[in-house]
Formats: sequence, C-alpha cells, structure tokens
Amino acid sequence: MAANDEAPAGEEQDSVERRSRQRFLATRWGQACFWVIVDDIKLALNDLSLEGFAYPASTAPASGRDFPFVLVRSGVPDEIRGIAQVVNYLQDAGGGQAGCAFVSFEGDGAERLNDWLVAHVIANATVRITEQDARNIVSGGSLI
Repeated sequence: MAANDEAPAGEEQDSVERRSRQRFLATRWGQACFWVIVDDIKLALNDLSLEGFAYPASTAPASGRDFPFVLVRSGVPDEIRGIAQVVNYLQDAGGGQAGCAFVSFEGDGAERLNDWLVAHVIANATVRITEQDARNIVSGGSLI
C-alpha cells in the first residue's frame, strides 16, 4: 500500500504507519545526531526517513499544517531545508511524538538526505557493510 493510500473498503489498516521506507533512529551511540529546527526551536529527532521525521512533542501540533524546517546533523555544517507537514501525533505515558512528512525540499535536499542516511547506516552498522548495501537499506521498504 502506498504511503498515502487508504485501506480498501471493508479492510482496516493494521497500523498508523504511513511510511513506505525504512525509518532510522536519530541517535548514534545513544546520543541525538539529527535535529529539526522549527520556528527557531531546535528539536532532537526521534527518527528520520526519506519520507519524514518524528520529534518529541508534549502537546499535539496542528495536524495537516505545512511548515518550513531545517534539518541538521551532528558534527556537520550542512543543513537541509524544506517544507513538511504534521501527519500524526501519538501520546503515551512517556510523552508524545509528532510525525511529519516531507512536502518539498530546497535544491538538492532530497539527495543530500539520502546521503546523510546512507552515512548514518554505515556508521551504526554492527557488521561491515558496503555503501551499496547501505543505499539499499535506506531506499528499501519499511521493516515495521
């Protein structure tokens, strides 16, 4: 099922998962390594994928709201800018999480995000993998 497709009539979706691509925890060695800047506030990401990101949020942001974002990563002066949209909010005893989907990127942002995630997969792999293996993981389907 595509990321924006609804379940066929008479069938219920098993999950609120909207991403068709693999998502990656936004940590390295237990520390945040990816952040989003929204309204001049820098927030550590929970996860990141080619399709979107999630960040901790104690209250639900306005769903469906488009907003400009800047993605940054640890130890690198590069940034990725674009427009994202809030697509869901989940809350549990530990707090809340806002899920956002990318709407558009400035310039070559989508390609740079792909490169960021490939480098992240290689750096976090517990076994030696090639760059091509990492590219396949990043562009592959969600394992959730």
